[in-house]
Amino acid sequence: MTEALPTTVPEGQAEPRARFLRACNQLPVDATPVWFMRQAGRYMPEYRAIRAKHTLLEIVDRPELAAEVTLQPVRALGVDAAILFADILLPVIPMGLGLEFAQGEGPVIHKPVRSLEAARQLRVVEAETDLGHVLETIRIVRRELPADVPLIGFCGGPYTVASYMVEGGATKDFRNTKRLMFSEPAAWHTLMRTVATSMENYLVAQVRAGAQAVQLFDSWVGQLSPSDYVDYVQPYSRQVLRAAMATGVPVIHFGTDTATLLRHMKDAGGTVIGLDWRIPLERGWGILGADVAVQGNLDPVSLLAPLPVLRARVDDVLQKAGGRPGHVFNLGHGILTHTLVDNVRAAVEMVHEWPLPNTSL
Repeated sequence: MTEALPTTVPEGQAEPRARFLRACNQLPVDATPVWFMRQAGRYMPEYRAIRAKHTLLEIVDRPELAAEVTLQPVRALGVDAAILFADILLPVIPMGLGLEFAQGEGPVIHKPVRSLEAARQLRVVEAETDLGHVLETIRIVRRELPADVPLIGFCGGPYTVASYMVEGGATKDFRNTKRLMFSEPAAWHTLMRTVATSMENYLVAQVRAGAQAVQLFDSWVGQLSPSDYVDYVQPYSRQVLRAAMATGVPVIHFGTDTATLLRHMKDAGGTVIGLDWRIPLERGWGILGADVAVQGNLDPVSLLAPLPVLRARVDDVLQKAGGRPGHVFNLGHGILTHTLVDNVRAAVEMVHEWPLPNTSL
């Protein structure tokens, strides 16, 4: 478990100094880097104070507010990376589909895409003009972050974003999405081409604005069979991921409930593959192979447990990682709303205290 792994720093680039970036490139680190999906959110009182005055869309529309929310967990927790505060569905707004976040219902898209005609009417998002406020947030955050804390940008995976666009919001059975996919493949592929090109533009623009790594969140892709993933989704994820990887920054490819898709996700692309808590970390890494870094994979509910239980679960993830270069500690999904900030901070300290072999850099 402690054998040396090849580095994956792009040719001609210097080795990064930041702990998080080193781990993404499978380089030795002095301590395992840790950040958390949804590390900025309602569990933090500082965020709740802002949300009491502004909606989510108002926050992301105002770069100074979005930057402040992005920076809050870095100050409060001691994490090794910041994650841009935004939402995976922001590119849907310039597509003209009418996005809002309804109280208690989550995102609602008023003009769902359920036909070839509707898919053809969509336009590709141009990030510099359509989402310039997000790029300005990145610039502000980069100016404010400590030098050793990189900023992660992100976008939604083509399947996840397209599913929202077809369903009109959250769903449990994906019946409209799969009906379009299976019954009207021309409509599905037209939709996915537009979404993938929009996400490609968006991620590359984020890197140009200053993001030092990016993550593709394909939160819903795990409800597909491997063959459906390969036929209907993988080419579009590959398009986005390869464009992002061509920028030279680390690219994290994340999905939930994806144990049956890991090899196909790796084939689609990514410097780092995210693992959720449903598969033991060492098994997931074994499926992926030693030539890729991994991220994960504590069950988010563990952060609600008493500290001795939390410590045992953190230790279990780190034990399974075995001290190999290329592990970024994270949850298997996002922080839950009722999580205690003190528990999150304690988990960061536990990860940083874990002894690693051969820590000399």
